[in-house]
Amino acid sequence: MKTFILIHGSWHSSWNWHKIIPVLESKGHKAIAIDLPGMGRDKTPIQEVTLQTSVEKICALIDSLEEQVILVGHSKNGIMISQAAEYRSEKIEKLIYLAAYLIPNGKTQTEYSVQDIEGVLKPYVTRYPELNAHTLQTEIYKEGLYHDCEDSITQLAKLLLSHEPVATGITPLELSEGKYGSVRRFYIECTDDKAVTPFIQKKMYTETICEKVYSMQTSHSPFFSKPEELSAIFCEIATL
Repeated sequence: MKTFILIHGSWHSSWNWHKIIPVLESKGHKAIAIDLPGMGRDKTPIQEVTLQTSVEKICALIDSLEEQVILVGHSKNGIMISQAAEYRSEKIEKLIYLAAYLIPNGKTQTEYSVQDIEGVLKPYVTRYPELNAHTLQTEIYKEGLYHDCEDSITQLAKLLLSHEPVATGITPLELSEGKYGSVRRFYIECTDDKAVTPFIQKKMYTETICEKVYSMQTSHSPFFSKPEELSAIFCEIATL
C-alpha cells in the first residue's frame, strides 16, 4: 500500500481527482487530494499566496503522515512537488509529473510557459494586477482543457474554476542534487494536450531526466477522460 498526494493544476482544486481516488483506494492505496492556498475550499486571499506558502501546505500534510509518500503534480504545479521534494526528500518516495512543469533549479514556471507558443490558453487569460492573479475565460475550457472529456466536466468547471496566483509562477525554484535530485522522478505526457503542449512537455523531461516517461493520448485532463488508464500508470509506478 502506497500513499499518494495529488496536487491539482492552475485554476483547479482537489475535485480534479474525484475519479482517481476511488480507483487507487480499490487497489489498496491511500490517496489524498488537497486544495492549494487560495484555491478551491482554501480561503487564503489570492493576493497573499506565494510559492513558499503553497509548498508549506504540502509539507505540513507530508509531516502529518508516518509513511513515505508519492507526490503527483499536474500542469503548472509540477513546480510544487519539485520544491516540496527539496524540503522533504527523505519523506518522498517518488515524484510523478502529469503533463506538468518540470523546471530546473533557478528557473521559473513562467520562463518555460512563454516558450510554449502553440498552446491555446494564453489569449483567454484575464489578468487582475490588483490581486496579483488571473483567471481563464470559460469559452476555452472545452477546447483547451477537456476536449476528450464528458460535457458535464466542462459544466462543472464553469462553477468550480477560480483565480490563479501569479506569484507562484514567477518565483525561481531552489533545488539541489543532494535533496531534490535524490528523489525518483517519473513523467506522464499527454500527447493531445492543448494547454501544456507535447513540445514543452518533451523539452522539460529531456532537460531534466526522469526514470521513465509514460505517454497517454489524451487532453490536458486524463484524470477525467481516462481515469482507469491513468490510475493504472500510477499503480505501476508505485511498484517500481
